[in-house]
Amino acid sequence: MLAFPRLVARRRTSHMNITGGCLCRAVRYSISAAPILTRTCWCRVCQYIGAGSATVNACFPAAALEVSGELREYHLVAASGNPMQRRFCPQCGTHLFTGTTARPHLVFVRVGSLDDPELGKPAMTIWTSSAPSWACFDERIPKVERQPPPVG
Repeated sequence: MLAFPRLVARRRTSHMNITGGCLCRAVRYSISAAPILTRTCWCRVCQYIGAGSATVNACFPAAALEVSGELREYHLVAASGNPMQRRFCPQCGTHLFTGTTARPHLVFVRVGSLDDPELGKPAMTIWTSSAPSWACFDERIPKVERQPPPVG
């Protein structure tokens, strides 16, 4: 079982406070840290989640994330070989978080679920080898064919 945060009451903090949630607003979250790294991912799992396109995912310290509302989980083994846990809203289906037992101190947040998605500007595109021929890449940022070395 991954060390995702439990549902907790929000607390006041003087740190950065990034907020977000799902489409129907049944799940809300706050993050009290800046993103460690943000990447666009073209792995096949992200293409399913992204309706055929890539997903944009920001990495944060898991301890900085507080969640309110019910979440459901889906477990799988990623192409990288890491066991993954994806968390989503059971009401509207919005994918919100991903984590792995290989790095339980980190959580990846779907940038589209941030209240201010400008905070999640990608610094890298990964799994380009899995992208379809029509995929568009931002030529200003590095591209990696598969899984890059771990962050944090």
